[in-house]
Amino acid sequence: MTEISLYRERRERLARRLGRGVAVVPTAPERLRNRDTAYPYRYDSYFYYLTGFTEPEAVLVLVAGDAPRSILFCREKDPEKEVWDGFRYGPEGAREAFGFEEAHAIGGLDAAMEEILADRPVLFYPLGQDPAWDARVVSWVNAVRAKARSGVTAPTELKDVRALLDEMRLVKDAHELSLMRRAARISAAAHRRAMGFVRPGLSEYQVEAELLHEFRRQGAQAPAYPPIVAGGANACVLHYVSNRATLRDGELLLIDAGCEFDGYASDITRTFPVNGRFSSAQRDVYQLVLAAQAAAIAAVQPGNRWDAPHRAALEVLAQGLIDLRLLTGSRDEVLEKEAYRRFYMHRTGHWLGLDVHDAGSYKQDGEWRLLVPGMTLTVEPGCYIRPAEDVPQAFWNIGVRIEDDVVVTAEGCEVLTQDAPKSVAEIEALMARPAAA
Repeated sequence: MTEISLYRERRERLARRLGRGVAVVPTAPERLRNRDTAYPYRYDSYFYYLTGFTEPEAVLVLVAGDAPRSILFCREKDPEKEVWDGFRYGPEGAREAFGFEEAHAIGGLDAAMEEILADRPVLFYPLGQDPAWDARVVSWVNAVRAKARSGVTAPTELKDVRALLDEMRLVKDAHELSLMRRAARISAAAHRRAMGFVRPGLSEYQVEAELLHEFRRQGAQAPAYPPIVAGGANACVLHYVSNRATLRDGELLLIDAGCEFDGYASDITRTFPVNGRFSSAQRDVYQLVLAAQAAAIAAVQPGNRWDAPHRAALEVLAQGLIDLRLLTGSRDEVLEKEAYRRFYMHRTGHWLGLDVHDAGSYKQDGEWRLLVPGMTLTVEPGCYIRPAEDVPQAFWNIGVRIEDDVVVTAEGCEVLTQDAPKSVAEIEALMARPAAA
């Protein structure tokens, strides 16, 4: 199946779920960074999932029925602006290249919607995502209502199209998984590069530069999220992103970084010693988190519920924290009272795809949803030990997280990011090699 037919099939699948309704899916707006300089443009994930179209100022309209239509509204061709900003498809070029039934200039959207919505019962769009769009949609509906005396009826329901798209996006197809495998390989190579580069005295931002270099060198368009490069105590700050500190001998470095390739994210975390050798306390905590991750990955099985990996990781972590004398009581007591949250305060994963925290609900009808082949998630237990009077000093400021990207398969699961070293032996062996030039 070609990419064009793949996007067309997705649009047709969505159209079948609309009844006699109409769906409107806009792409993301361009945003200014300062004065007249824009941030690097990134399209809306829902829009891209249905179109493959990457230009700004575009809207997809799906008209359901016996002969469903997909209509793109986009920027017109403009040779003068193309001199400054690059190629534009224009409506006709986009229609041919991306397989739409119709394509029109974006300036005609409002007038066209008044006609398209006539006698349609339901309008689906990203409800509440943007107040300006909410107001625009209401103006369309009111314009159709104004024609009531001529026998035209307006939509009586507004529904969130993302509820339908979330379910579609939750299970990845073969094309999506091929892109995610590529993103995972690139990110794993970046983590290997960082491990080989790190030494005491470097700055966190210098390590970040190595990650970004490898992302772009291998064809990724951007990082999927701001990289976390957290040495020492900074590793105990879950969303640390300033990346300015100096790496010190005897400390750990936690790197949470992944690239985006053709829209699809990877998300890897590795933790390793700045000097290349784990101390006894660092090794103990690291091995505990690694064991928790192994248990969680083993629980990623079709038919298991979403929370099975989290519960598996918690059981290992709870017992390990007791064994390290960081917590007291039985494992059941630690789990019941959630005493582990002092050292492990987040869940063990999230959906992954076009967004780092990807679309899809985690519960259905009040129950954690069942895992099925094609679902893709992260598995990322951790342990973060801040200084305290009741904590042995050898454990102070040890922050460890180990994260991999995992896809559910018919037989169990596949770890997409397995090329990033994570055993103690692998890490120490890699860091013992001479740094690459």
